Amino acid sequence: MENLSPTALIGAGGIGKTSIALAVLHHHRIKQRFGENRRFIRCDQFPALLTQLLNRISKVTGAGAENPENLTSLYPFLSSRETFIVLDNAESILDPRGTDAEKIYALVEELSRSETTCLFITSRISTIPSECEIFEIPRLSTNAAQETFYRICRKRERSNLITEILEQLDFHPLSITLLATAAHQNKWDTGRLTREWKTRRTNALQTEHKKSLAATIELSLTSPLFQELGPDVRALLGVVAFFPHGVNENHVDWLFPTIPNITSILDKFCILSLTYRSSGFITMLAPLRDYLSPKDPKSSSLLRTTGECYFTRMSVHLDPNKPEFGEARWITSEDVNVEHLLDVFTTIDANSDVVWEACVNFMNHLRWHKNRLTILGPRIEKLPDDHRSKPECLYQLSWLFDLVGNIVERKRLLTHALVLWRERGNDGRVAKMLSVLSYSSWRMGLYKDGIQEAREALEIYESLNDTVGLALCLLNLARSLCEDDQLDAAEETASRTINLLSEKDNQYQLCESYHLLGDICQIKDEIEKAIHHNELVLEIASPFNWHHELVWSHSSLAELFCNEGRFDEANAHAERAKSYSVNHAYLLGRAMHLQAWVWYCEGRLEEARFEALRAADVFEKLGAAVNLENSRQLLQVIEEGMNNPVTSGQSGFTCGSSQMIRFLARIDLPI
Repeated sequence: MENLSPTALIGAGGIGKTSIALAVLHHHRIKQRFGENRRFIRCDQFPALLTQLLNRISKVTGAGAENPENLTSLYPFLSSRETFIVLDNAESILDPRGTDAEKIYALVEELSRSETTCLFITSRISTIPSECEIFEIPRLSTNAAQETFYRICRKRERSNLITEILEQLDFHPLSITLLATAAHQNKWDTGRLTREWKTRRTNALQTEHKKSLAATIELSLTSPLFQELGPDVRALLGVVAFFPHGVNENHVDWLFPTIPNITSILDKFCILSLTYRSSGFITMLAPLRDYLSPKDPKSSSLLRTTGECYFTRMSVHLDPNKPEFGEARWITSEDVNVEHLLDVFTTIDANSDVVWEACVNFMNHLRWHKNRLTILGPRIEKLPDDHRSKPECLYQLSWLFDLVGNIVERKRLLTHALVLWRERGNDGRVAKMLSVLSYSSWRMGLYKDGIQEAREALEIYESLNDTVGLALCLLNLARSLCEDDQLDAAEETASRTINLLSEKDNQYQLCESYHLLGDICQIKDEIEKAIHHNELVLEIASPFNWHHELVWSHSSLAELFCNEGRFDEANAHAERAKSYSVNHAYLLGRAMHLQAWVWYCEGRLEEARFEALRAADVFEKLGAAVNLENSRQLLQVIEEGMNNPVTSGQSGFTCGSSQMIRFLARIDLPI
């Protein structure tokens, strides 16, 4: 304010612009400089006409001009003293679709250049004169939100329940003020307030004086700029509100194929402060989402259309050997939105085959590209056993548990799916379940079970003349044979797998087979052959950028070179394994664990301890109990080495030991 610089506060309705403007207006430094020449003009209290604005400025400043036609007639008065003028809710006069929009904009722009007038603007729209320094008003901090609530509500005791509600309100000032006022006026205790919020959500944000969040939001929607967008634009705003992350700006063309100029419309939403941009998404504050989201999602034709676009996009068959496999990585940014869509529609449209098929496809996308659990799990398990989609849902859900290290839960789900497929007489799916059960038994150390399950599946695949199924089942059999110390039989079986897959051009599964041959050769102490097989994996996987395969091949090579004391090469491969794991928490934990072991063997104990702690933290957050215990064991060994450097590298984790090889056994991708 030292140089009378014009300032504009921009933000959504209820974000606190007017409160800030009033605080500035009454600040002691403003009072000291401008004295009585401080004026506050509510622009939404008169028609958006040039004559009306000029009259209001003349009246509040005391210029005394009758029906001025322009700012020139007010200059003698305004230039005679320094004046501080607040134009509050200026969106009502600066809306570019207003009747006198251009003239009013020119007047405000001229006023902002005055040498004696300090202009302070609050507005929901960003069409502000270029002379103004613009500040986007953020949400409150956690502490500020709490202080605001408790000051208004006049409650002394603090509660985590209240903090959770404030978080759900996105620390939106008006929403917090309304909730606190309603609680104070109605004398609600914390329990009653929590119940009101859970049942009524933003409908609870209304005071006895008829102030409400709804009125503030609806005021934004009366803007000529919004109304000009067309009669169906509110439905689009509802779709943006429905999704937790809003809509991805890079995907709007296929999400909204029926809406022309979709990019321009979304830009207008941002101009109006109804939405904002965040990490590539157009989203909005939580209270606005809650209010504007369709109350009956099935009744929103646009939301149904958008959902169908998601479902169609997910219906592509995910085969890592096909070019379209990489395109499916779009799910990594959209997974939360799709999950919410399915969570809602599996509830309100529970008998829809289309919805449950989309649920299956969604989990398949997570399995390949995201590696996390889903909130849909309990809903899947509650489906009746005769539901058409239940066994396939259980199968896909089982992979998600596997990929976060919960092998026991994975096997339970597969066993249930196997029972359901047997009841339906589907031999192909029975063989598939037996084959992957063999894989899970191998993961759990139940090698005899794994061999038996694989051999039963092989009989079915042979009767069905399914070459690919047969090859993948042989791969699972070879895994269990390897761990059962039948190394020659395992090597022969894995080699047979490679021959079958080579005929079918299944490059991804070839990687798995070469990995296994590398493991077998490593256990047999045929190190050069093991290195060769893993380098073949890199050669196959690199052009496709298959992250999982690249993680495991680099991990295996890191182990091999570490066992040979070639630490520079071992560390280089360990770093590569971590770089390919950054988007997959479980894989990253495994890569960190491996790095810690390499550094331990090299004698870099401080670094090894730090990395082992990081790995343990990842596994603890994921609930991967076996991996967590292994990391804690490694951490204990490292700390023993730090306390007694003489024994470092001479424990059960010594270089080259088969115990360490199996301790770091790969967790392969689903096949």
